[in-house]
Amino acid sequence: MRLSSIKLSRMLILLGMPRLHFLLPGAAPVFVGSALGYAIAGSFHPIPAILALFAMVAFNAGANMVNDYFDHLSGNDWLNKNFSPFSGGSGYIQKGIVSSRAMLLAGIISLSIGAALGLVIVFLTKSVFILILGIIGVIGGFFWTAPPVRWCYRCVGEPYIFTMFGLLPVYGAYYLQTNTIDFIPFFPAVIIGILIAMVAEINSFPDLQADAAVNKRTLVVRYGVPAGVWVYRISILATYVLALIAMFIYRWMFWPSLFFFFTLPIAVVAIKFANEKELTTPGLYRANKITIVLHSAAALMLTLGFVLAAL
Repeated sequence: MRLSSIKLSRMLILLGMPRLHFLLPGAAPVFVGSALGYAIAGSFHPIPAILALFAMVAFNAGANMVNDYFDHLSGNDWLNKNFSPFSGGSGYIQKGIVSSRAMLLAGIISLSIGAALGLVIVFLTKSVFILILGIIGVIGGFFWTAPPVRWCYRCVGEPYIFTMFGLLPVYGAYYLQTNTIDFIPFFPAVIIGILIAMVAEINSFPDLQADAAVNKRTLVVRYGVPAGVWVYRISILATYVLALIAMFIYRWMFWPSLFFFFTLPIAVVAIKFANEKELTTPGLYRANKITIVLHSAAALMLTLGFVLAAL
């Protein structure tokens, strides 16, 4: 009985290190891009889609754990007094659950698994485009917080997230189904990219003081809370404007855009809670929760819409 409890505890630790509840951002664009490719090509290739899905999740998990290690070194996570389920890292190093070295090693292993899966996809597709995306994924995942680059310390965190978990993976998944690089994935990729970037932005509010203390120049640190709130609100609303435009330009965007508008009530609630008082009060994380739900619901609705458009 005791042995089983020990095994369970170790398993929970391993599952918690990469922050599993934050791995959907890696999966969402692959679902959207694959469904779009199916709608355009009229056929579906499951093996590259599944490999891409697991590769993106591995990259995401690796980036999370490497982030924990380097935020530990900078002192960022140690200074964070407003730790929440949505920000401040996993807290495993600070609580003494795992060593910093183990966290870094786990992150590197996860990134390596993503790279290995990417190489399998390259072998199957013989695609230079996929090879380039894989290289960007490994380098980008590691240097999110690793010096000397440290993207998230240079006020480019949101554009980085937009690109790495929106634009590029949607295009990559679409390419695996169509073997084509064109403008077609632009609108869904931008919508998913904006939403996941806003997940990152809204999650930076609880970390404001700790980030400022270590010169981690997030958008909120550099421009202040009021500006951060308005960037969030305008960005969320912009996704629905883009969906409306796409609906009238492309016939294959009709169902995905229509389904996406079903998420508008969630967006309204998210915008309501995304205010200065709420975001600067410890323990109030409603906007953070709802933004994550909005991103997930948007990916689901777009995916279903593209599948319906293919029928």
